[in-house]
Amino acid sequence: MSPATADPGGVGGDILIDIGTGPTIYQLLSACEVFREIIVSDYTDQNLREVEKWLKEEPGAYDWSPAVQYVCELEGDRSRWQEKEARLRRTVTRLLKCDVTEPHPLGPAQVLPADCVLTLLALECACHDVDTYRAAIRNLVSLLKPGGYLVTAVTLGFQGYIVGNKNFFGLHLEKETVEKALQDAGCQVLRCQHSPISYTETFCISKGMCFAVARKSPSA
Repeated sequence: MSPATADPGGVGGDILIDIGTGPTIYQLLSACEVFREIIVSDYTDQNLREVEKWLKEEPGAYDWSPAVQYVCELEGDRSRWQEKEARLRRTVTRLLKCDVTEPHPLGPAQVLPADCVLTLLALECACHDVDTYRAAIRNLVSLLKPGGYLVTAVTLGFQGYIVGNKNFFGLHLEKETVEKALQDAGCQVLRCQHSPISYTETFCISKGMCFAVARKSPSA
């Protein structure tokens, strides 16, 4: 890996694949500073279209500028938010369909092995049982080059979520299940942290969040 970040302990390099991007870009705002290329992916065409609208600055695209300004402030310089937006638009090179339950999550798309796969709050909605979740982790690890990193955030103790008057499925996972799935997929778990932060019960019942960083075996 040839990190683009000045922090020798950080995760960076050439290619980041974001799995389950949704209609959002906030999770990529810092990543665009340390990866040369970002590939976004989602199961639904609607979500990919929303991201595309923002990337192309089309009329009606969601205004992410408050989030961008906030991230820039955290990074030390709120005034460079427009520069960051431009950088992210340059760094995102492809928008692909994905299905984490398939052995080849990105389908027929030809993608070089990644330095990092990022997936936030997605697998617990896409996988309907623990065995499927464990297989999905293996599928995502297959997208990594040897020594690459999988970074994930997972809702723990999930009981589904509500949007409007519709209820959506959520897979109940525990921190130990997440950690074991990463290990069984051939990764060394570098960090697996539980946070009691959870959503309001009006929208989602859960027991907190799990943030994990794992590294694929360099010899894999």
